[in-house]
Amino acid sequence: MSELTLTVDGIAHRVEGPVTGAALFAERREVVAVRVDGELRDLAADLADGAVVEAVTNDSPDGLAVVRHSTAPVLAQAVQEVDPSARLGIGPPITDGFYYDFDVATPFTPDDLRSIEKVMQRIVREGQAFRRWELSEDEARAELAAEPYKLELIGLKGTPGSDTDGAGVEVGLGGLTIYQNVRGAGRESEQVVWQDLCRGPHLPSTRLIGNGFQLLRSAAAYWRGSEKNPQLQRVYGTAWPTKDELRAYLDRQAEAERRDHRKLGNELDLFSFPDEIGSGLAVFHPKGGIVRMEMEEYSRR
Repeated sequence: MSELTLTVDGIAHRVEGPVTGAALFAERREVVAVRVDGELRDLAADLADGAVVEAVTNDSPDGLAVVRHSTAPVLAQAVQEVDPSARLGIGPPITDGFYYDFDVATPFTPDDLRSIEKVMQRIVREGQAFRRWELSEDEARAELAAEPYKLELIGLKGTPGSDTDGAGVEVGLGGLTIYQNVRGAGRESEQVVWQDLCRGPHLPSTRLIGNGFQLLRSAAAYWRGSEKNPQLQRVYGTAWPTKDELRAYLDRQAEAERRDHRKLGNELDLFSFPDEIGSGLAVFHPKGGIVRMEMEEYSRR
């Protein structure tokens, strides 16, 4: 077996090859991906001789994005398990969480989200492996023939500007990749149970998502942000490395909601936002007018 020279987190190492990030950081559960010569990669990626390798931990911005980018397809898998007729849109990580767009017959209800979240929890416990598959455009079209929105994204491959409107999480200027969710990976009975067009990287296994995620709400959203396109249903969620961090985030959100100026303005009879005028235009009530006048006078002084 040949030896490789790798610079790992700034320190040169001689290791017996071939080797992957998963093998290098097997003892560090917080490492969820690697940066190889500046490029974010899966832990399963083979490392070449002379590579500069950095550990990406789940508490870093890149690591949190990997956790959330791995939770989004679990949401999509759960939705299609509950409703096989649902068609898939795009599911990128966003600030503090992720979302996924779906073409479904009826909007999601809070009860629907609770049912979907239970299926997600089961998928996480199963520890399905995320397996990266690089394939040609023809192969991708054959694999995703039943997903019209994915076929549209495949057509964007290599198009300048295809990283806008969330499409960049699935196609860009490089090749096409599908991530397969594999049950019983490494065994003779392993089974591909679901797959999705995605650039990655992802966690090695759904089990590493843990219990630090929660679905938050759903809303209508136009496909790729244009009102000329079909209106889809967008499900928002949040994901964190631990349940304690999830609780802390939910507490912060609850406190921000309690302090929301729209809520306080109504409760204190200061101002309102009549629909007849527009949701962004405030009408000050007598008490609110006094507060506003005093603030303006203070500013003038």
